[in-house]
Amino acid sequence: MNKRRVVITGAGICSSLGDTWPEILTTLKGLQNCVVRMDDWDRYGVGMNTRLAAPYTKELRKYDRKKTRSMGRVSRLALQATDDALRMAGLVSADGVVAEELHNGRTGISYGSCMGSMDANMEFCHMLEHDDCSKMNATTYVRAMPQTAASNLSVYFQIRGRIITTNTACTSGSQSIGYSYEQIAYGFQDIMVAGGAEELSAADSDIFDTLFAASVKNDAPKTSPSPFSKERDGLVIGEGAGTLILEEYEHAKARGAKIYAEIIGFGTNQDGEHITTPNPTTMAKAIELAIADAGISADQIGYVNAHGTATGHGDVAETTATEAVFKRAVPISSTKSYTGHTLGACGTIEAWVAINMMKEGWFHPTLNLTEANLDPECGKLDYIMGSGREIQTDIVMSNNFAFGGVNTSLIFKRV
Repeated sequence: MNKRRVVITGAGICSSLGDTWPEILTTLKGLQNCVVRMDDWDRYGVGMNTRLAAPYTKELRKYDRKKTRSMGRVSRLALQATDDALRMAGLVSADGVVAEELHNGRTGISYGSCMGSMDANMEFCHMLEHDDCSKMNATTYVRAMPQTAASNLSVYFQIRGRIITTNTACTSGSQSIGYSYEQIAYGFQDIMVAGGAEELSAADSDIFDTLFAASVKNDAPKTSPSPFSKERDGLVIGEGAGTLILEEYEHAKARGAKIYAEIIGFGTNQDGEHITTPNPTTMAKAIELAIADAGISADQIGYVNAHGTATGHGDVAETTATEAVFKRAVPISSTKSYTGHTLGACGTIEAWVAINMMKEGWFHPTLNLTEANLDPECGKLDYIMGSGREIQTDIVMSNNFAFGGVNTSLIFKRV
């Protein structure tokens, strides 16, 4: 079956890095991460060791209260990012009028997160713990359900095509892009809204804290996370949302849309082995699947945006898998060294960062990484450090790997 070309015509980001590419680029070139000490988390006492996070600190935009009452913070983040993306793509006008193309059944949505809004989940917990239903209301489940962002966005913008929810932990955002790409490439849809979001919760950090996988450099937040470093001590949770508008190439050209990049490859699989310990063999296979799907050689890829969480097993498995596929020291860096781990949002945020760095010809370094502290157990790759690197390339890759053994790889090309 012949594949149709799939391009990106819009993007919206809510991130500690910034909301627009100029803001994001300024933060990246400032070479300081967005991690802070969460003093409010001291109330959890010795039960939780980490106090670090990278929150989204801007005030969320105000929208019609009636249209957003079924949205928790995770959906509100997704709404703002998606509104910006649709406006960039010319599918929502300056005065908020939604294009008819969103309603004709040929536009779908694929969106994910690790879980729904934590505040809504707490309403269920209050009922079960205290035998008291007073916290529950008509929107509790809709705000809490895993597909809350995808469903709320489809209602808000009246999207009537296919819906795919990608609640696959840290690959939610990247799988949403990949599955959207396939929907368009094989003719099922003409436009897809793809993305991921995550609201910040101390519970998310404690998940990794209990696994001894969260950073506890609480008195030096700017020194963590430190992916690929032998001095790393775990990940830091971040917050945000990212949305990309994917569109069939001829459809985008016909309506005069600006094209930012083309998606040429997608690979995804599962380890089928351990729920939390990554498998470098199947990780490598996912990367190989994306390269085969793109119909290129690994030598044509000029940069890899790593998952790079700053966990021992994760960093080593990912980099050795990457080395096994590329068989050369491909340039690589981790955006999470700036943003922390935004969980369901990271795949979309990192893809957009990688695309814009390709257009810019400058690629950010991995913060807190030097030749002196580079972990010798990591794969033999070209780790971008210091002040970043000028690289001229037409093709970049962005990879993500998740609990449950889910692996994804995306390849983007300059148009």
